[in-house]
Amino acid sequence: MAEVFLGNDDNFEYALRKFKKQVEKAGILSELKKRQHYEKPGVRRRKKEAAAKKRLMKKLRKLRMI
Repeated sequence: MAEVFLGNDDNFEYALRKFKKQVEKAGILSELKKRQHYEKPGVRRRKKEAAAKKRLMKKLRKLRMI
């Protein structure tokens, strides 16, 4: 859980920015979006395989350019 403690002289906007960075770093929002709708295990597996293939193709394109 992300939490930010304010002192007496801390600015609210500063604390809000700091909290947002902690939430993003912890991956809370991406986890929330992922869990918003149920995904069947087969669909999840196909998405994972497609993402791996996409990463591989990107890596191969990068290597060919060099």
